[in-house]
Amino acid sequence: MQLATRRSAIHVILSEHHRLTSIVNGMLRVVDGMASSSGPASAMLMRAMLYYINEFPEQVHHPKEEQYLFARLRARTEEFEAAISELTLQHEAGKLRVHALERALTRYELAGAAMLPALRDGVYGYADFYAAHRHLEESAILPGAQRYLTVSDWVEIDEAFGANRDPFENLVTEDNLNDLYRLIIQTMPEA
Repeated sequence: MQLATRRSAIHVILSEHHRLTSIVNGMLRVVDGMASSSGPASAMLMRAMLYYINEFPEQVHHPKEEQYLFARLRARTEEFEAAISELTLQHEAGKLRVHALERALTRYELAGAAMLPALRDGVYGYADFYAAHRHLEESAILPGAQRYLTVSDWVEIDEAFGANRDPFENLVTEDNLNDLYRLIIQTMPEA
């Protein structure tokens, strides 16, 4: 097969991974600061971060990985079957983990500091889970895709992920995820 060059879809995927990593790192800083800071403001920021994860990676990014990138790679080689199967399971597990974090956050909001250790454990668990997930995609799937996918594969994949760059930029609604991302990043405590 062909293509050792970087495709626009790969650039978009890596950029989206970077954005999610920023959110996850922010969640770690927020949960660590909750013991000493204002609970409602921190909880609201945490809730915004979880909303972002639910709305973008879970609803847009992961389905496109499965539908376009994973499906095309599976069609070209069996070499990555185990990794793709694992990543697909992780996509489902990620949704469950985010829902568990939302429940833990609600318990913290309702019961206070006694629920903070469970929330903190959940956030740290999610961060470790996401880091391993990202590593598998970036160390196995993306290089494999560059090696095995054809020009016609990339045309479709580039188009699908290219739409991810600005799906909300021209909308003026409360669902503008780019604005939400900027708000989260600007509100996060310093590292």
